[in-house]
Amino acid sequence: MPGWVFGSAAHELSTVSRATLLVIQGIDQGVRFEVGAAGIGLGRGAQNTIRIHDTEVSRTHARLQPIDGRFVLEDLKSSNGTYVNGQAIGSRDLTDGDQIQIGRTVMLFSLAGRAQDPQQAAERVEMRGGAELEDRAQIVGEAGPHEAPALVALDPAADPAALSQNVANLQVLYRISEEAVRPTMSIDQLLSRILELAIEVAGADRGCMLLRNPATGELEPQAFRHRRRTEDVSRMPVSRSIVDYVLQNRQGVRTTDARSDTRFAPGQSIFQAGIREAICVPMQGRYELTGVIYIDITTPPERVILQGGAGKFTEDLLRLMVAVGRQSALAVEDHRYRQALVKAERLAAVGQTITILSHHIKNILQGVRGGSYLIDMGLKDHNEDLVQKGWSIVEKNQGRIYHLVMDMLTFSKERQPVLKRADLNETVAEVCDLLQGRARELNAAFEFKPTPDLPATAFDTEGIHRAILNILTNAFDAVEEGELRRVTVETGFDPAARAVSVVVADTGPGIRADKLAQIFNIFESTKGARGTGIGLAVSRKIIREHGGEIHAASEPGRGAVFTLEWPVIDEEQPSHDDQTLA
Repeated sequence: MPGWVFGSAAHELSTVSRATLLVIQGIDQGVRFEVGAAGIGLGRGAQNTIRIHDTEVSRTHARLQPIDGRFVLEDLKSSNGTYVNGQAIGSRDLTDGDQIQIGRTVMLFSLAGRAQDPQQAAERVEMRGGAELEDRAQIVGEAGPHEAPALVALDPAADPAALSQNVANLQVLYRISEEAVRPTMSIDQLLSRILELAIEVAGADRGCMLLRNPATGELEPQAFRHRRRTEDVSRMPVSRSIVDYVLQNRQGVRTTDARSDTRFAPGQSIFQAGIREAICVPMQGRYELTGVIYIDITTPPERVILQGGAGKFTEDLLRLMVAVGRQSALAVEDHRYRQALVKAERLAAVGQTITILSHHIKNILQGVRGGSYLIDMGLKDHNEDLVQKGWSIVEKNQGRIYHLVMDMLTFSKERQPVLKRADLNETVAEVCDLLQGRARELNAAFEFKPTPDLPATAFDTEGIHRAILNILTNAFDAVEEGELRRVTVETGFDPAARAVSVVVADTGPGIRADKLAQIFNIFESTKGARGTGIGLAVSRKIIREHGGEIHAASEPGRGAVFTLEWPVIDEEQPSHDDQTLA
């Protein structure tokens, strides 16, 4: 069969050793994992190479294992099952473009190097003009963009061959439509898939897609495919005059290089080399002509004689290819629209980020300048108290900008937590020691209630330290303006859930219900100009990296309670040198 076999594992994987998983739906949306040659685990537990921070995902949910050039996904008796393209699986070979669902998380599986570089297509396609090609080629059929492929009625009495062709036509159009609506596929992957389907249904030897460059208006090779299992490395000749004719008239054409009156004449080239047939169809979208699809086939001379001179490409096939060209053009237009929309959103997000961070950095620098001014005045007047006050202001703002930078780095970088056995009470106590000075400055009651005999657990001490520090810092900011200033922090253990927790409570003004659901979003702050809106987002990210969650409870005027909870992890995190996050 020409083309690649879809819906099976018959891809040419022998040369593919890497793959990627892109989270397209779920808590971790946008995270991309590179899968190396070693087997990897998927699940919520910290021991997995690929951590899925989804409560409906089992701790050890599934395993992705490269075997003999194939990638095999195996469900590890998970609670909610593993699905590939909507079907529950026990074990299954994955193909490029498969969608994997575990819990509420959906991931797109892609083979590294699967999409063809347009430069590779350019090396395999040769645009030709002049006598060496044009004098031998002639148009033997045309079809307009609105001519649908011939479909016969599904009558049992109909010609079996016609029924078979009818089913094939419907199937290829359905499959192309299905591919075209996948928003997660790159345009190179999509065009390669459509071209493979076209070669398969047409029985062609090879094919290419030429797209208009939006900047120059010139046609450029974007994709090239040849019949599967062929060793043909020659360049594909494409008639420039035929392509120009198709673009000018917006008509699909069927061509042959054999003249009817000399087809079987002794000594003619057709008797020596066979007939080269080609189909070229426009890619007509809603608004513009985006390019052409060009496929060809060479029928050996002995088969030409057996067929009585009949070509393999038919008028029905030409009309089908016109429909394929239409679908391809619509897919290209949709992709360009999505690309423009994503670019606009990205630029807006970058602008918002720069504006917010610039505002916070400016406030911090103003504090540094104020402290520097007091130091300068104190040195001139030999006033040690003034120098000490100025230096205290400078130190405080140095700490603010340090924590801002660290929070930005923590939030922006995807990483696996470094899990080591440690004493949770000891880590929380270290954070409390850092904030004793702030408690004295505010004249606030500050109490730490450690739960004795916490179970031994492995966690990322640096990450948990930062998560708790952010929550406690917010708690002190909350009580700063109140009359009753009290902050408490305590550790806990839930034997039923096998989870440890850190609970921070304050007597601040509380948080309105409509704001409570938004406080963990990046740059969302209830502290006005005093807050960066990063701390809570960073804390939630760190706790989710441990397979846990942060819960917030509050009522206006009654303070707030934040609970950081994550499962007990019995084993330290092994190293995963084969995993990279992009």
